[in-house]
Amino acid sequence: MIHRKLLASTLAGLAAVAGTVAGVSAAEAAVSITVAADGSGTVRTVQAAVDLVPAGNSSTATITIKKGTYSGRVVVPSTKPNIVFTGATGVATDVVITASRPQNTDGTDGSATVLLTAKDIEMRHLTVRNDYNESANGASQALALYVKADRAKFRNVRLIGDQDTVLTHGTVRAYFYQSYVEGDVDFIYGSGTSVFDNCEIFSSTRNQSNNGYVTASATPGARTYGILIVNSRLTSDAAAGTVYLGRPWHPGGDTTANPQVLIRNTALGAHIRTAQPWTDMSGFSWKDARLSEYRNTGAGATVNSNRPQLSDAAAPNYTAQKYLAGSDGWNPVVTG
Repeated sequence: MIHRKLLASTLAGLAAVAGTVAGVSAAEAAVSITVAADGSGTVRTVQAAVDLVPAGNSSTATITIKKGTYSGRVVVPSTKPNIVFTGATGVATDVVITASRPQNTDGTDGSATVLLTAKDIEMRHLTVRNDYNESANGASQALALYVKADRAKFRNVRLIGDQDTVLTHGTVRAYFYQSYVEGDVDFIYGSGTSVFDNCEIFSSTRNQSNNGYVTASATPGARTYGILIVNSRLTSDAAAGTVYLGRPWHPGGDTTANPQVLIRNTALGAHIRTAQPWTDMSGFSWKDARLSEYRNTGAGATVNSNRPQLSDAAAPNYTAQKYLAGSDGWNPVVTG
Protein backbone atom coordinates (compact mmCIF):
# COMPACT_ATOMS: atom_id res chain seq x y z
CA MET A 1 0.00 0.00 0.00
CA ILE A 2 1.34 3.47 -0.86
CA HIS A 3 2.02 5.61 2.20
CA ARG A 4 -0.80 8.16 2.14
CA LYS A 5 1.24 11.19 3.21
CA LEU A 6 4.04 10.47 0.76
CA LEU A 7 1.64 9.88 -2.10
CA ALA A 8 -0.37 12.98 -1.28
CA SER A 9 2.81 15.04 -1.11
CA THR A 10 4.01 13.74 -4.47
CA LEU A 11 0.72 14.31 -6.23
CA ALA A 12 0.31 17.74 -4.64
CA GLY A 13 3.79 18.66 -5.76
CA LEU A 14 3.05 17.62 -9.31
CA ALA A 15 -0.18 19.59 -9.31
CA ALA A 16 1.49 22.65 -7.82
CA VAL A 17 4.28 22.66 -10.35
CA ALA A 18 1.90 22.17 -13.25
CA GLY A 19 -0.74 24.57 -11.99
CA THR A 20 1.27 27.50 -10.69
CA VAL A 21 3.93 27.91 -13.36
CA ALA A 22 2.43 29.77 -16.29
CA GLY A 23 2.39 27.79 -19.49
CA VAL A 24 3.71 24.56 -17.94
CA SER A 25 1.48 21.51 -18.27
CA ALA A 26 1.50 18.42 -16.07
CA ALA A 27 3.33 16.58 -18.84
CA GLU A 28 6.11 19.19 -18.76
CA ALA A 29 6.56 19.33 -14.98
CA ALA A 30 9.64 17.64 -13.53
CA VAL A 31 8.85 14.42 -11.70
CA SER A 32 10.94 12.74 -9.01
CA ILE A 33 9.76 9.53 -7.37
CA THR A 34 11.52 7.33 -4.81
CA VAL A 35 10.88 3.58 -4.58
CA ALA A 36 11.59 1.78 -1.31
CA ALA A 37 10.41 -1.69 -0.38
CA ASP A 38 10.34 -0.72 3.29
CA GLY A 39 7.85 2.09 2.76
CA SER A 40 10.32 4.93 3.27
CA GLY A 41 9.90 6.20 -0.29
CA THR A 42 7.04 7.51 -2.38
CA VAL A 43 5.93 4.00 -3.36
CA ARG A 44 6.97 0.43 -2.61
CA THR A 45 7.21 -1.02 -6.14
CA VAL A 46 8.88 0.07 -9.35
CA GLN A 47 5.67 -0.39 -11.34
CA ALA A 48 3.82 1.88 -8.93
CA ALA A 49 6.41 4.56 -9.63
CA VAL A 50 5.93 4.18 -13.39
CA ASP A 51 2.19 4.49 -12.86
CA LEU A 52 2.71 7.90 -11.19
CA VAL A 53 4.54 9.38 -14.17
CA PRO A 54 2.13 11.54 -16.19
CA ALA A 55 1.27 10.31 -19.65
CA GLY A 56 2.99 12.30 -22.37
CA ASN A 57 5.66 13.65 -20.04
CA SER A 58 8.10 15.74 -22.04
CA SER A 59 10.62 16.47 -19.28
CA THR A 60 12.73 13.85 -17.51
CA ALA A 61 11.01 11.82 -14.81
CA THR A 62 13.51 10.36 -12.35
CA ILE A 63 12.68 7.17 -10.46
CA THR A 64 15.23 6.51 -7.72
CA ILE A 65 15.16 2.98 -6.34
CA LYS A 66 16.51 2.26 -2.88
CA LYS A 67 18.50 -0.87 -2.05
CA GLY A 68 16.41 -4.04 -2.14
CA THR A 69 14.89 -6.79 -4.26
CA TYR A 70 11.70 -5.86 -6.08
CA SER A 71 9.62 -8.78 -7.30
CA GLY A 72 7.20 -8.23 -10.15
CA ARG A 73 7.58 -7.20 -13.76
CA VAL A 74 7.85 -3.59 -14.87
CA VAL A 75 6.10 -2.30 -17.99
CA VAL A 76 6.69 1.21 -19.30
CA PRO A 77 3.84 2.08 -21.71
CA SER A 78 4.46 3.98 -24.92
CA THR A 79 2.75 7.05 -23.46
CA LYS A 80 5.46 7.53 -20.82
CA PRO A 81 8.80 8.46 -22.41
CA ASN A 82 11.73 10.28 -20.78
CA ILE A 83 12.09 8.18 -17.63
CA VAL A 84 15.38 7.57 -15.85
CA PHE A 85 15.52 4.60 -13.46
CA THR A 86 18.49 4.76 -11.12
CA GLY A 87 19.66 2.59 -8.26
CA ALA A 88 20.15 4.81 -5.22
CA THR A 89 23.50 3.36 -4.11
CA GLY A 90 25.25 3.32 -7.48
CA VAL A 91 25.97 -0.41 -7.01
CA ALA A 92 24.08 -2.53 -9.55
CA THR A 93 23.81 -5.59 -7.30
CA ASP A 94 22.10 -3.54 -4.56
CA VAL A 95 18.90 -3.00 -6.55
CA VAL A 96 17.31 -6.06 -8.17
CA ILE A 97 14.13 -6.13 -10.26
CA THR A 98 13.08 -9.73 -10.69
CA ALA A 99 10.34 -11.98 -12.03
CA SER A 100 10.00 -15.59 -13.13
CA ARG A 101 8.05 -15.69 -16.39
CA PRO A 102 8.59 -18.10 -19.31
CA GLN A 103 7.58 -17.36 -22.87
CA ASN A 104 5.84 -20.71 -23.23
CA THR A 105 3.10 -19.58 -20.83
CA ASP A 106 3.31 -15.76 -20.88
CA GLY A 107 4.33 -15.00 -24.48
CA THR A 108 7.43 -13.08 -25.50
CA ASP A 109 6.22 -9.68 -24.28
CA GLY A 110 4.75 -11.21 -21.15
CA SER A 111 7.92 -13.05 -20.24
CA ALA A 112 10.04 -9.90 -19.97
CA THR A 113 10.86 -8.81 -16.44
CA VAL A 114 11.21 -5.27 -17.81
CA LEU A 115 9.32 -4.28 -20.97
CA LEU A 116 10.10 -0.84 -22.41
CA THR A 117 7.66 0.44 -25.03
CA ALA A 118 8.39 4.17 -24.57
CA LYS A 119 11.20 6.20 -26.14
CA ASP A 120 14.11 7.77 -24.31
CA ILE A 121 14.26 5.47 -21.31
CA GLU A 122 17.45 5.19 -19.27
CA MET A 123 18.42 2.66 -16.59
CA ARG A 124 21.43 2.99 -14.30
CA HIS A 125 23.00 1.07 -11.42
CA LEU A 126 20.57 -1.82 -11.09
CA THR A 127 19.94 -5.47 -11.93
CA VAL A 128 17.12 -6.90 -14.06
CA ARG A 129 16.68 -10.65 -13.75
CA ASN A 130 14.36 -13.37 -15.01
CA ASP A 131 14.50 -16.19 -12.48
CA TYR A 132 12.72 -18.80 -14.57
CA ASN A 133 14.44 -22.13 -13.85
CA GLU A 134 15.03 -24.03 -17.09
CA SER A 135 16.60 -27.07 -15.46
CA ALA A 136 13.57 -27.56 -13.22
CA ASN A 137 10.78 -26.50 -15.58
CA GLY A 138 12.01 -27.07 -19.13
CA ALA A 139 13.63 -24.89 -21.77
CA SER A 140 11.83 -21.66 -22.67
CA GLN A 141 12.53 -18.10 -23.64
CA ALA A 142 12.49 -16.02 -20.48
CA LEU A 143 13.51 -12.42 -21.11
CA ALA A 144 15.05 -10.14 -18.56
CA LEU A 145 14.73 -7.07 -20.79
CA TYR A 146 12.73 -6.31 -23.92
CA VAL A 147 13.41 -2.97 -25.63
CA LYS A 148 10.60 -2.09 -28.04
CA ALA A 149 11.18 1.67 -28.34
CA ASP A 150 13.95 3.90 -29.61
CA ARG A 151 16.89 5.59 -27.87
CA ALA A 152 17.21 3.41 -24.77
CA LYS A 153 20.32 3.79 -22.59
CA PHE A 154 21.77 1.46 -19.96
CA ARG A 155 24.76 2.17 -17.73
CA ASN A 156 26.10 -0.13 -15.03
CA VAL A 157 23.17 -2.52 -15.31
CA ARG A 158 23.15 -6.28 -14.85
CA LEU A 159 20.83 -8.27 -17.13
CA ILE A 160 20.51 -11.91 -16.13
CA GLY A 161 18.63 -14.84 -17.62
CA ASP A 162 19.15 -18.06 -19.53
CA GLN A 163 17.57 -18.23 -22.99
CA ASP A 164 16.93 -14.89 -24.73
CA THR A 165 18.02 -12.56 -21.93
CA VAL A 166 17.98 -9.27 -23.89
CA LEU A 167 15.76 -8.55 -26.89
CA THR A 168 15.91 -5.34 -28.92
CA HIS A 169 13.41 -5.63 -31.72
CA GLY A 170 12.09 -3.35 -34.43
CA THR A 171 13.32 0.09 -35.42
CA VAL A 172 14.97 0.69 -32.07
CA ARG A 173 18.43 1.73 -30.91
CA ALA A 174 19.84 0.73 -27.53
CA TYR A 175 23.19 1.55 -25.92
CA PHE A 176 24.65 -0.56 -23.10
CA TYR A 177 27.73 0.79 -21.32
CA GLN A 178 29.84 -0.81 -18.58
CA SER A 179 27.14 -3.41 -18.07
CA TYR A 180 26.86 -7.17 -17.53
CA VAL A 181 24.75 -9.57 -19.58
CA GLU A 182 24.35 -13.24 -18.68
CA GLY A 183 22.63 -16.07 -20.53
CA ASP A 184 23.11 -19.14 -22.67
CA VAL A 185 20.97 -19.50 -25.81
CA ASP A 186 20.65 -16.49 -28.17
CA PHE A 187 20.81 -14.23 -25.16
CA ILE A 188 21.56 -11.02 -27.09
CA TYR A 189 19.14 -10.99 -30.00
CA GLY A 190 16.60 -9.27 -32.19
CA SER A 191 16.22 -6.99 -35.21
CA GLY A 192 17.02 -3.78 -33.35
CA THR A 193 20.31 -1.90 -33.39
CA SER A 194 22.18 -2.46 -30.13
CA VAL A 195 25.66 -1.56 -28.94
CA PHE A 196 27.42 -3.24 -26.00
CA ASP A 197 30.35 -1.00 -25.08
CA ASN A 198 32.84 -1.92 -22.34
CA CYS A 199 30.56 -4.70 -21.15
CA GLU A 200 31.04 -8.18 -19.72
CA ILE A 201 29.02 -10.81 -21.56
CA PHE A 202 28.86 -14.06 -19.63
CA SER A 203 27.85 -17.40 -21.18
CA SER A 204 26.52 -19.75 -18.51
CA THR A 205 26.94 -23.53 -18.67
CA ARG A 206 24.13 -25.60 -20.24
CA ASN A 207 25.67 -29.00 -21.00
CA GLN A 208 28.96 -30.64 -21.90
CA SER A 209 29.11 -30.10 -25.67
CA ASN A 210 26.98 -27.09 -26.63
CA ASN A 211 26.82 -24.18 -24.23
CA GLY A 212 24.81 -21.99 -26.51
CA TYR A 213 25.04 -18.87 -28.66
CA VAL A 214 25.88 -15.34 -27.60
CA THR A 215 23.94 -13.56 -30.37
CA ALA A 216 21.01 -14.17 -32.69
CA SER A 217 20.63 -11.11 -34.87
CA ALA A 218 17.65 -10.57 -37.15
CA THR A 219 18.74 -7.30 -38.79
CA PRO A 220 16.56 -6.36 -41.78
CA GLY A 221 18.43 -6.55 -45.07
CA ALA A 222 17.86 -2.85 -45.76
CA ARG A 223 19.51 -1.79 -42.50
CA THR A 224 23.29 -1.37 -42.20
CA TYR A 225 23.70 -1.91 -38.49
CA GLY A 226 22.57 -4.66 -36.12
CA ILE A 227 24.52 -5.78 -33.04
CA LEU A 228 27.91 -4.36 -32.05
CA ILE A 229 30.00 -5.68 -29.18
CA VAL A 230 33.03 -3.43 -28.69
CA ASN A 231 35.81 -3.03 -26.12
CA SER A 232 34.21 -5.75 -24.06
CA ARG A 233 34.90 -9.15 -22.47
CA LEU A 234 33.24 -12.45 -23.32
CA THR A 235 33.54 -14.67 -20.23
CA SER A 236 32.10 -17.99 -19.07
CA ASP A 237 32.22 -20.88 -16.63
CA ALA A 238 31.63 -23.26 -19.58
CA ALA A 239 34.16 -25.70 -20.99
CA ALA A 240 36.64 -24.51 -23.59
CA GLY A 241 35.39 -24.40 -27.17
CA THR A 242 31.68 -24.95 -26.39
CA VAL A 243 30.07 -21.54 -27.08
CA TYR A 244 29.23 -19.99 -30.45
CA LEU A 245 29.51 -16.26 -31.08
CA GLY A 246 26.13 -16.42 -32.74
CA ARG A 247 23.75 -17.58 -35.42
CA PRO A 248 21.45 -15.79 -37.90
CA TRP A 249 17.80 -15.44 -36.89
CA HIS A 250 15.15 -15.11 -39.60
CA PRO A 251 11.90 -14.64 -37.62
CA GLY A 252 9.16 -16.78 -39.08
CA GLY A 253 11.46 -17.72 -41.95
CA ASP A 254 11.76 -14.09 -43.10
CA THR A 255 14.01 -14.20 -46.16
CA THR A 256 14.44 -10.41 -46.18
CA ALA A 257 16.43 -10.48 -42.94
CA ASN A 258 20.21 -10.21 -43.27
CA PRO A 259 21.55 -10.53 -39.72
CA GLN A 260 24.48 -8.22 -38.86
CA VAL A 261 26.84 -8.71 -35.92
CA LEU A 262 30.29 -7.25 -35.37
CA ILE A 263 32.47 -8.17 -32.41
CA ARG A 264 35.48 -5.88 -32.31
CA ASN A 265 38.38 -5.02 -30.00
CA THR A 266 37.01 -7.51 -27.51
CA ALA A 267 38.64 -10.18 -25.32
CA LEU A 268 37.18 -13.61 -26.11
CA GLY A 269 37.51 -16.30 -23.44
CA ALA A 270 38.50 -19.91 -24.07
CA HIS A 271 34.82 -20.93 -24.08
CA ILE A 272 34.42 -19.52 -27.62
CA ARG A 273 34.75 -22.03 -30.44
CA THR A 274 37.86 -21.12 -32.39
CA ALA A 275 37.54 -23.28 -35.53
CA GLN A 276 33.99 -22.14 -36.33
CA PRO A 277 32.36 -19.66 -33.94
CA TRP A 278 29.31 -18.90 -36.13
CA THR A 279 26.67 -21.49 -37.03
CA ASP A 280 23.47 -21.96 -39.05
CA MET A 281 19.94 -21.47 -37.71
CA SER A 282 16.61 -22.90 -38.94
CA GLY A 283 17.94 -23.69 -42.38
CA PHE A 284 19.66 -20.32 -42.88
CA SER A 285 23.43 -20.37 -43.35
CA TRP A 286 25.64 -18.17 -41.24
CA LYS A 287 27.74 -17.61 -44.36
CA ASP A 288 24.87 -15.65 -45.95
CA ALA A 289 24.66 -13.27 -42.99
CA ARG A 290 26.83 -10.30 -42.05
CA LEU A 291 28.77 -11.81 -39.15
CA SER A 292 32.29 -10.58 -38.52
CA GLU A 293 35.07 -9.71 -36.09
CA TYR A 294 37.79 -7.11 -35.84
CA ARG A 295 41.00 -7.18 -33.82
CA ASN A 296 39.74 -9.40 -31.02
CA THR A 297 42.09 -10.92 -28.45
CA GLY A 298 42.15 -13.76 -25.93
CA ALA A 299 42.11 -17.54 -26.00
CA GLY A 300 38.90 -17.62 -28.06
CA ALA A 301 40.19 -15.29 -30.76
CA THR A 302 41.90 -16.34 -33.96
CA VAL A 303 41.61 -15.74 -37.70
CA ASN A 304 40.64 -18.45 -40.19
CA SER A 305 38.29 -18.98 -43.13
CA ASN A 306 35.30 -19.46 -40.79
CA ARG A 307 35.92 -16.17 -39.02
CA PRO A 308 35.25 -13.22 -41.37
CA GLN A 309 37.21 -10.12 -40.40
CA LEU A 310 36.24 -6.49 -40.93
CA SER A 311 38.85 -4.65 -42.95
CA ASP A 312 40.90 -1.76 -41.59
CA ALA A 313 39.40 0.43 -44.29
CA ALA A 314 35.83 -0.38 -43.22
CA ALA A 315 36.45 -0.17 -39.45
CA PRO A 316 35.82 3.61 -39.12
CA ASN A 317 32.29 3.06 -40.45
CA TYR A 318 31.47 0.49 -37.77
CA THR A 319 31.90 2.39 -34.51
CA ALA A 320 29.39 2.69 -31.69
CA GLN A 321 28.49 6.20 -32.77
CA LYS A 322 27.91 5.11 -36.37
CA TYR A 323 25.61 2.31 -35.23
CA LEU A 324 23.47 4.61 -33.10
CA ALA A 325 23.39 7.90 -35.03
CA GLY A 326 20.34 7.13 -37.14
CA SER A 327 18.68 10.02 -38.95
CA ASP A 328 18.51 12.23 -35.84
CA GLY A 329 22.23 12.10 -34.92
CA TRP A 330 21.64 10.43 -31.56
CA ASN A 331 24.95 10.05 -29.71
CA PRO A 332 24.78 8.53 -26.23
CA VAL A 333 28.30 7.06 -26.54
CA VAL A 334 30.51 7.56 -23.49
CA THR A 335 34.04 8.68 -24.34
CA GLY A 336 37.12 9.25 -22.24
